[in-house]
Amino acid sequence: MSLGVLNNLSAVYAENALNNTNNQLNTVLQQLSTGSQINSGADDAAGLSLVNGLEANQTALSQSETNATEGVGLLQVADGALSQVTSLLNRAVTLATEVSNGTLNSTQDAAANQEYQSILAEISNIGSTTTYNQQQVFDNSFTIYTGDSTTTGASEDVLTIDGLNATTTGDTVGDDGGTITYTAAAGDTLSQITYAGGTAGVAGTAGYNGATLAGTDLTDAGDAQTALTTLNSAIADVASQDGYIGSQINTLNAVSNVMSTQQENIESAQNAVQATDYAAATSNMSKYEILSQTGIAALAQANSQQQDVLKLLQ
Repeated sequence: MSLGVLNNLSAVYAENALNNTNNQLNTVLQQLSTGSQINSGADDAAGLSLVNGLEANQTALSQSETNATEGVGLLQVADGALSQVTSLLNRAVTLATEVSNGTLNSTQDAAANQEYQSILAEISNIGSTTTYNQQQVFDNSFTIYTGDSTTTGASEDVLTIDGLNATTTGDTVGDDGGTITYTAAAGDTLSQITYAGGTAGVAGTAGYNGATLAGTDLTDAGDAQTALTTLNSAIADVASQDGYIGSQINTLNAVSNVMSTQQENIESAQNAVQATDYAAATSNMSKYEILSQTGIAALAQANSQQQDVLKLLQ
């Protein structure tokens, strides 16, 4: 190669090679410092798109697991309230059984009835004041949404919690697929509606199919025995409602476990695509550090070649 000073091509080649080496070294250092081998679209455009999609899936699944857990919390509040109601109803059964015996005097009957009416009032109070996140729990419905951020991966579990008061203890019409008819006059309240199993005098469909405790009392032995029949139905209704809540708790716990498993699998896939392979990265770092040093030496050598021109002019 002829000697000249116009263009030092050897130095240009050496400089370009050194710049490329330093760029590769900086990329490796970034991978080592961030733990990710894809830090921009320039590293791997397709891989970055895949990672972003997986991250969206993982984020949605994480929140879905929280959603399911919150749904379980809601149901546990309802379950606790129903446990209290069952205890109250059992106490009412005790009182009704006691008055049914006919050995109590009128004063004792009145005392028992007073406690009985307090029990009915407390059941209604529990139904109206039991809340979760400032929302009434009973006589309400809640939609628990879970999914992986995609349309096909979305699911909704509608929790329907029936009303709870002295008029109904939670078994609403439709639970058993039956239709309850009633005969009603203008201005009648719910407690005044007469339920009937036939079709004569049908004026519509009833709002509730549960035990109606409203209007029952323990004034005497006969009333107490009538109340006992209604109380047994009320206890069965509460048990049915509690069974539904228990099944929904199990369902949401299963959903939460599925969300957790899916989240783990997606995180594993995300790591396989994105995580830095430290064994390979540290090996590359050593390689590029050596190439950088040799590149600097080569550039220095290329620059020194033009000094030979001065020797020819001496």
